[in-house]
Amino acid sequence: MRPEDIPGRQRLCVYNAGFFREARVSRIMDLTGWDVTFGVPRAGDAVGVWGASPTSHRGRAVAGKTDAPIVTVEDAFLRSVLPGRSGEAAMGLVIDRTGVHFDASAPSDLENLIRAASFDEAVLTRADRAMERIRHWNLSKYNCWDPGLTAPDDDYVLVVDQTRGDASLPDDAESRFADMLTAARDENPRARIIIRTHPETALGHRPGHYGPEDADDQVSLVSDPVLPARMIRNAQTIYTVSSTLGFETLIHGHAPRVFGSPFYAGWGLPRDETALPRRDRKLTAAQLFAAAMILYPVWYDPFRDQLCELEDVIDVLTAWMIAWQQDRAGWVITNMSAWKRPHLTKVFGGWARVDCRTRRRDAERLAQRTGRPLMVWANDAGPTTEPFVRIEDGFLRSPGLGAALVPPSSLGLDDEGIHFDPEKTSRLERLVAASVDLPLAEIERADRLKARITDLGVSKYNLQEDLPPLPEKRPRVLVVGQVEDDAAVQRARPDLFGNRDLLLAARKANPNASVIFKSHPDVEAGFRTGRVADAGDIADLVLTSGDPAKLLGEVDAVWTISSTMGLEALMRGVPVTCLGAPFYAGWGLTTDLGPVPDRRGPGPTVQGLIHAALIGYPRNFDPVTGQPCPGEVAVDRLAAGIGFKPPGLLARLQRLKALVR
Repeated sequence: MRPEDIPGRQRLCVYNAGFFREARVSRIMDLTGWDVTFGVPRAGDAVGVWGASPTSHRGRAVAGKTDAPIVTVEDAFLRSVLPGRSGEAAMGLVIDRTGVHFDASAPSDLENLIRAASFDEAVLTRADRAMERIRHWNLSKYNCWDPGLTAPDDDYVLVVDQTRGDASLPDDAESRFADMLTAARDENPRARIIIRTHPETALGHRPGHYGPEDADDQVSLVSDPVLPARMIRNAQTIYTVSSTLGFETLIHGHAPRVFGSPFYAGWGLPRDETALPRRDRKLTAAQLFAAAMILYPVWYDPFRDQLCELEDVIDVLTAWMIAWQQDRAGWVITNMSAWKRPHLTKVFGGWARVDCRTRRRDAERLAQRTGRPLMVWANDAGPTTEPFVRIEDGFLRSPGLGAALVPPSSLGLDDEGIHFDPEKTSRLERLVAASVDLPLAEIERADRLKARITDLGVSKYNLQEDLPPLPEKRPRVLVVGQVEDDAAVQRARPDLFGNRDLLLAARKANPNASVIFKSHPDVEAGFRTGRVADAGDIADLVLTSGDPAKLLGEVDAVWTISSTMGLEALMRGVPVTCLGAPFYAGWGLTTDLGPVPDRRGPGPTVQGLIHAALIGYPRNFDPVTGQPCPGEVAVDRLAAGIGFKPPGLLARLQRLKALVR
């Protein structure tokens, strides 16, 4: 729904407690101008009903007696991770003043919109881009699928089940599902037929129309949480009565066989069993998508507490889906500093239990007994008898130093390696390599994120310090010092002594430049090693403070071993020379003076690198809501100086320890 389509404030009389019990429903209705209340409608009021729910007859009866108009509310078509009966709120609503989209016996706002819309180029471009992103992230109405499960082999017929008694189904639903399976058998006598069980049926909430009694040598049921997009892509023919999965089939380029009258039937896209003469317009998939997903619903941003666009919902739902996939079994955490454990337990415990064990052997036994994955800090991984996942700070970390015990708002999980160790492939490296195949819509998202970061002046630690006067002579070469005993330095270039070698190499290669040496904040704070005693004799200026984001806007080149500032420089168009092999080296984007893996090569762009490092790889957490969040939200929080609070006593002890070294 466009902002100009949102009405002024109006009372909506309802007789379903769900309008008040579900906080997000109540908030969306308020933001769209509805004052939801119980009571008898007065002149100018409307009556609200939830779809064709068991309580909807109450509102319809009141509307019939008072002549108040009926407004029908339903979930939007990109809903949540888990089904509604699992307790998760919807990301958006459809608020229909005319009818309801799943009842084709009378027009709805969606049908009228489709018939009248001009579908200008801008909205169709948005639709194309959004469909690209849905395909890329494999989003569906519900997103509680297991990424480890594979779809059946190609060349099967897919029959989509729905829950028995669902309000969106016609009165003769039983016979329609029976006819659909019969048609699938008759029209595909030699094909394998797979019935996909509805997620609510698989979770035990409501029965479906098919069961084990329908299986035989030709027909089988799939109740496991297999990715819907994979099942759609592998199917040769898809049969549905009115499932939203039929609409998603159109997004993936299939033409489903439809035995009901859903909103997407009758427009020339599916193969319709039922004639719908009122729907006499022929649509493209982009036009239908634009109507149903961009123009018709109202979408909600839970982080900014405001209405938003579909594109924002895709960002949020993707972050939540990935969090559910990674956390759904819980975790066993070991080899973690004491101050990290409460934070990790909080941010990774949104879906299942997280236990911390000090001794590695105890953690391994617990992981083996419970089937939960093992999580260890990347540089303390060591040998283990159980598979484990490494964890490390993300590249837009916090408003403050990790060595000062400021908890991270961004963390990276890696079950393959770790990004700072070039000896073997990491998940991040694989994402950088795969970025050459990203859809245009995701490249554009990375470009927008880059602009947001640079415009807001966001960096890894966001210290917000003023810069001292810089040398007037140009070019200015920034040499970025690092923590010398950090695993990212030791693994990237173990043959280097450290920061002094880096500084000498930069000075030698740039004899006529103004060389500026910037020590690592953890080193300057006294928490870590890496001071260069004679830095002032080698460099033209030694900086002990200063906002990195501001500094990068004032220099002409950056030299580093493997610092994250190299990535930040690339985002700002500053040339980078690497003596080590950080994850961003070896792709043709940097000048590499150190050994980089032969498996890397030119191809990825800066936008692809940003997408891998800041969108695809990290888990971002919102300090305000405590929820997993997309990178865009994390950037906004960092720009506002909002982060997780450090543990007070431990932080004081850490600072005291640093002062007495």
